[in-house]
Amino acid sequence: MSTTFETRYASSPYAVKKLDTQELRNEFLIDKPLQEGKINLVYTHYDRYIAGGAVPTSSSLKLETIDPLKAEYFLERREMGIINVGAAGTVEVDGKKYEINHKDALYIGQGAKEVVFHSANASDPAKFYINSAPAHKSFPTKKVSLAEANKIELGSLETANHRTVSQMIIGGIVDTCQLQMGMTELKTGSVWNTMPAHVHDRRMEVYFYLDVPEGQSVCHFMGQPQETRHVWMQNHQAIISPPWSIHSGSGTSNYTFIWGMAGENLDYGDMDVAKITELR
Repeated sequence: MSTTFETRYASSPYAVKKLDTQELRNEFLIDKPLQEGKINLVYTHYDRYIAGGAVPTSSSLKLETIDPLKAEYFLERREMGIINVGAAGTVEVDGKKYEINHKDALYIGQGAKEVVFHSANASDPAKFYINSAPAHKSFPTKKVSLAEANKIELGSLETANHRTVSQMIIGGIVDTCQLQMGMTELKTGSVWNTMPAHVHDRRMEVYFYLDVPEGQSVCHFMGQPQETRHVWMQNHQAIISPPWSIHSGSGTSNYTFIWGMAGENLDYGDMDVAKITELR
C-alpha cells in the first residue's frame, strides 16, 4: 500500500500542562507529512481531521482508504483540500485531471471514489499537502489558483506581522461542508503570524509551515492563553491545534504557512482574541 497513517488522540489542556518537550512534540507535531513515493497521513480525533501529504515520484500514487474510516473508499463520507507546495503536478479525480501548480489548491467533494496524484517530473516532484474532514453532503470538485484566492492584508512592519492572507478553500470561493484552507505569506522583515493570538472553541486547526529558509526555524506557540507552550518547527512540518489552544508562531525569518480547519461553523471570523499583554 502507498497510503500509510498514524492516529493521534485528543488531549485535555490539563494533561498537556504536564508534558515535557518531547511528549508535546509527539502529541501535536506532524514531523514528516511529505515523504517521497508515498501518501502519509495523520488521523486526529480533534474533529476527526486528517492532515498529511502525497509525493509521487517515479510512479503515481492512488489514495486508499484507511482503517479508522471504516469506509469502502477514502472520501465516502469525507471532503478533502489539497495545496501543492512542490513542483507541477496533476490530481486525477474519478478520471478527470486537474493541473495543480505550485501553491494552487484543489477541493474534492464527498463521494469521489478515486483520487490519484501525479508529478510532472519525478526528479522534481509535486508535493501535495492534504487536509480532510468528515462531510455530510457532496459539493463539486474545484481548483483554486493562488491568483484566484481572496486576499486580505493584515498587520504591519512596525509590529513585525505584515502578512497577506490568501483564502482559498472557503465560502464565497468554494462550497464545503466544514473544511476551510488557505495560505498566509509574511512580508520581508515580519516574523509573527496570527498575532494577536486567538482560540476558537468551535473549531480545531492545523498549521503547515513552508518557505522557511535553510538554517532558519519557526517557534510555534500553543496552549491555553494563560498556559502557553512552544514547539520549534522546521520547513514542511505541520502541527495540530486543539480548539482550546492558541496557534501562533514567530520565525527567525519570514516564511509562509497553510492553515486548515474544521468544526462547528464556517465563520472565518469566529474567534476569541487573547490580548497580547495577557498571554502567559
